[in-house]
Amino acid sequence: MTDNLSTTTHHRDDLTIDQRLALKSAAAHLATEFTDVFNTETIERFLHSSYDQFAGRASVVNYLPLLAERFARQRLRALAKVEGLSNDGKPTVLFLCTHNAGRSQMAMGFFEKLAGERAVAWSGGSEPGTSVNEAAIEAMAERGIDISGEYPKPWTDEVVRAADVVITMGCGDACPIFPGRRYEEWVLPDPAGLGVDAIRPIRDEIERRVLTLLDEIDIAAQH
Repeated sequence: MTDNLSTTTHHRDDLTIDQRLALKSAAAHLATEFTDVFNTETIERFLHSSYDQFAGRASVVNYLPLLAERFARQRLRALAKVEGLSNDGKPTVLFLCTHNAGRSQMAMGFFEKLAGERAVAWSGGSEPGTSVNEAAIEAMAERGIDISGEYPKPWTDEVVRAADVVITMGCGDACPIFPGRRYEEWVLPDPAGLGVDAIRPIRDEIERRVLTLLDEIDIAAQH
């Protein structure tokens, strides 16, 4: 990689000094991780476009650079897989719903716990919310799974194209369709506005479906 992060930056007048420094630090982290895979221009473009995805709806702006870095990292890993620059051979499953605040987050939580390091799970929403459903967080905590650190995010073309399996949950015509992927629709109630008691049956059904999915992709569930 020949680009220099200290000289190649996106100039933005809409950021505070602290946000600019945080994004510069995030770009440096990503450049180290993706050395010899992507140049600085690509990394910064993905980082700043990821920042823009959250800027209009984030409730705590101080977290924006961190969210942007996490989302950019996921997108760059997806792009590397799509372009054949990196592939660890692990099956990748993408869980999609409307707000990426309940169903898809619970599904990803179960999948990551049960699959461990043998597969990759991502999630997204057609109309991402501002935060993960608190009742869903509580319901998952009852199963020993912490999704409180997750955040609603959109999907992007490279993320969908990098997925081997795409599970949709209520996003309808907004769900992206790319050839060569396995698609499956899980018809589940939207937990938005529901309490923990009402979410538990949805949570349990999601767990059952994740276990079935793991069996279908030849990943033995770990408990």
